Amino acid sequence: MDDSDVTALADALRDAESTVALTGAGLSRASGVPTFRGDDGLYETFDESAFALRRFRADPDGFWRDWLALHEHFFDEAVAPNAAHDALATLEREGVLDAVLTQNVDGLHAAAGTESVVHLHGTGSTATCEACGDEVGVEAANAVVEETDAAPECDCGSVYKPDTVLFGERLPEDALAAARRRAARADVLVAAGSSLTVDPAASLPAVTRREGGTVAVVNLEATRYADRADLVFRERVEDVLPAVVDAL
Repeated sequence: MDDSDVTALADALRDAESTVALTGAGLSRASGVPTFRGDDGLYETFDESAFALRRFRADPDGFWRDWLALHEHFFDEAVAPNAAHDALATLEREGVLDAVLTQNVDGLHAAAGTESVVHLHGTGSTATCEACGDEVGVEAANAVVEETDAAPECDCGSVYKPDTVLFGERLPEDALAAARRRAARADVLVAAGSSLTVDPAASLPAVTRREGGTVAVVNLEATRYADRADLVFRERVEDVLPAVVDAL
């Protein structure tokens, strides 16, 4: 890790009036949460088309059975925030970071203590009835699937849908609009653990750059945005972010 780059990012954060972090699956990898794509990703085991909105509409029972299997593989009771989550929570607590814009649905930012989180791809903790808006915890919904081998139904007769964005489903408009507003006014955007390949979330660094802000990319693998970022760390997020906190 280049200490001068760590110092440069710490200085930029210190001088900024508004900062945000954009986080992706790589941030939770150190917590034992599998990524979706790449080597040993979830889609090496599961067919991503099984989790499409169209499949949910056509075959809610089959969808929920596959969803339960994915959920059991994805969420482990032993999973906890890692040093990268803790570092971002510390930056927020100390008034350095305004918000986390996350593509993750694992809830680890909140578990680490971050209060301002924009969930671009929804959340894996709840399910909602599309007919009446009733919400239940996903564990309760999964328990129904385990017991009945069928989709969990609301009292109104409709079926609950997980609050995670499915393939073929638009990102929540309110969340996306909030993320774009924060990216536009950010003096610094730190993209951490995101491959920056899935739009529209991947376009947020460009929003910050267009408004004259600084963009730092922290990702172990190369990203398509690396050649346009002001600072690039090809290092583990759980190493870089705590180092930045220490430099502050």
